[in-house]
Amino acid sequence: MRDSELHAVLEAFVADAAAALGAETAAGAEIPFEVLGTDGRRSAAPLYCYRPLTSLFITDRLGLLSGLATYSTAVRAIGAHERAGEYLIARGVPSIPSEPRGRGDAALLALLHRMFEERSQFAFDPARFELAYDELELALFEGRRHETVLTPVLGLAFEPTTPEVALGDGLTLTRGDKLPDAPPEAVWGESEEPHVLLVLTVSADRDGPAAVSLARSRFRRTLTALRLFERGGYALAPQAWVRSDAGVWRTVPLGVSGRPRMVTLIPARQEEELRAFCHLAARRAPTGGELAWALGRFEMGCERVGPFEALTDYLLALRALLEPEGPSSGRLAQRLAALCARPEDRAALAERVARTIGLERAVMAGLHPGEAGGRARGKHASAGADALVLEVAEHLRALLRDVICGHLDEDLVGLADRLLAQAADVRPADTESVADRHEVREPDARPIQVTDRRYPSPQAAPYSAPMGPGVSCPPGATCKSWGS
Repeated sequence: MRDSELHAVLEAFVADAAAALGAETAAGAEIPFEVLGTDGRRSAAPLYCYRPLTSLFITDRLGLLSGLATYSTAVRAIGAHERAGEYLIARGVPSIPSEPRGRGDAALLALLHRMFEERSQFAFDPARFELAYDELELALFEGRRHETVLTPVLGLAFEPTTPEVALGDGLTLTRGDKLPDAPPEAVWGESEEPHVLLVLTVSADRDGPAAVSLARSRFRRTLTALRLFERGGYALAPQAWVRSDAGVWRTVPLGVSGRPRMVTLIPARQEEELRAFCHLAARRAPTGGELAWALGRFEMGCERVGPFEALTDYLLALRALLEPEGPSSGRLAQRLAALCARPEDRAALAERVARTIGLERAVMAGLHPGEAGGRARGKHASAGADALVLEVAEHLRALLRDVICGHLDEDLVGLADRLLAQAADVRPADTESVADRHEVREPDARPIQVTDRRYPSPQAAPYSAPMGPGVSCPPGATCKSWGS
């Protein structure tokens, strides 16, 4: 098997088609037959055999099959292959459609014809499917190599009911225990739960570029989308596994750093949301200017050992977005509060941001968070400092996400200054603050509730600011501290 994703999609469709066609015959639909004559070897009397015209029966029910939930996914998967026409030629199809959708429709019919040819029953036979699928792959990949690159996404977990999330262009997020033949070292880490694997499958000419270089850029892009999608401690493993066709797995350095701080469980109901957000973030990712630089600094902060070490990265990113006059102007705290808090809460948030900025000197001096807050306060000061940094990081993530998704204009300074100039109880519609969509509370140890949201949408949905180190979770999620 060269393409496990295509195999899984087609197997699901053929199984559904077998059940639907079997229900038709059980309800009384009859398969037409043709009578063939032949000479008997032991008798002079002619012998006859009845051959079921299964292909005709299947073709007449294309409307029924196209209504199956797995049909559209299967059509896109097989129609996207450049050599789908070669498979149709090999199966003797007289007319090859020019459009990918048409080739997909014809190829699925040809696969079903091969699967059930000369059979009068439609029970799904796994062995027979494998034979039919092998013929399909031979036509699709002859003269080409099929490469698979995968790496664990640390700090991310899926429910058992969510085996994978297809991100498009051969890229998927898959629970390691649901991926056949995956190397055990990649699937299993130190815990009993399997890793979520980021998998790229590529089909290219034998003399084409290797898939590893393509995987590095796409893996990095997906990691960025995850960090913007939901707060957590995501990172990629330092190495990836790659193999060509059905060869052996070999390890290659990935060149992407990061340290997971916790494990965040993305519930099954967020699968479509995650897929849509990754597509949107890939299309709208900044390539230059202050926004791209701030996003880079935000990701540097995500890759630090702990929140306190990441403080300078987060503050530099915020200054690039909100304080072009420089830190001596002292405008960062008020502008951030204007964007991320309601009028009655702005003073409290500005005060917390100012306290967070004051911690930067301690970071530069190499002090421990407990020392920064006072030696007598010890662990309580350390937890309080981390909570302040996590709150600022969450506001930065929300601003980056909203600008990249198009919910906010890139001129955040202008928007913040307009909000500050207005009366607290009068706010025109064109100067809506981020706080109108984001619920912000002071750091404490209470549980977090994050409301559901859908991407793309006209507005971002509310979120709650981090309540303390290691307790922020997505909707319905279960998070546990990874440790730093």
